[in-house]
Amino acid sequence: MRSRPIGFLVSTLAGAALAFGGTTASASPAAAPAPDSASAVTARAADGCYTWSGTLREGSSGEAVRQLQIRVAGYPGTGNQIAIDGAFGPATKAAVSRFQAAYGLAADGIAGPATFNKIYQLQDDDCTPVNFTYAELNRCNSDWSGGKVSAATARANALVTMWKLQAMRHAMGDRPITVNGGFRSVSCNSAVGGAANSRHMYGHAADLGAGSQGFCALAQAARNHGFTEILGPGYPGHNDHTHVAGGSGRFWSAPSCGI
Repeated sequence: MRSRPIGFLVSTLAGAALAFGGTTASASPAAAPAPDSASAVTARAADGCYTWSGTLREGSSGEAVRQLQIRVAGYPGTGNQIAIDGAFGPATKAAVSRFQAAYGLAADGIAGPATFNKIYQLQDDDCTPVNFTYAELNRCNSDWSGGKVSAATARANALVTMWKLQAMRHAMGDRPITVNGGFRSVSCNSAVGGAANSRHMYGHAADLGAGSQGFCALAQAARNHGFTEILGPGYPGHNDHTHVAGGSGRFWSAPSCGI
């Protein structure tokens, strides 16, 4: 797990544009409170990635909802995928409830301070979940260019993929998940013999190593965390990794794993 600072210098953040359009909040230069104290939550009024204010519930809409949907994308229920559309509907409420239950919070499907504080604990200042990095999801090039979508879209899709993997990792006992690759440009995809319509070229996909879980356990768990494409042992060319991806449609095939 990468380390994440408990606090940050407010003077560094003040006036800076936060990732995804978050806003900063001012604070006095008083000594930092203990990390688990009630005042610590208040002191973290501006998160290094994105800061929520107020409460989000069914019927809410806007960028704050879209940012929340990214973080709970891995909790859509078996075989499902939630839309990242900024509209807090029943599917988002159910995903928030599952996220809350997974972390021992009151599972009411309403996102308030306790839910946001847990998210702050789970994310780094570049908005990635603490256990995954953009570098893991892109071993092709440094700028996310050359795929089937714009570089910005490919990178944004990879962020959603990481949050799905974070949910899956937590469900599997918080054991590390090995990511061997993710986004590919058209040329990178061609070089490795990828399918012509590979979801890797959209930033949606990740190829997973066996790690301590094994390929089949990964493929089976992926069904519960928003992956619409799962390919693993028994599917041609996938006996040495488990492939997971989001995107439209659904295709699961890992015959050796009962999928």
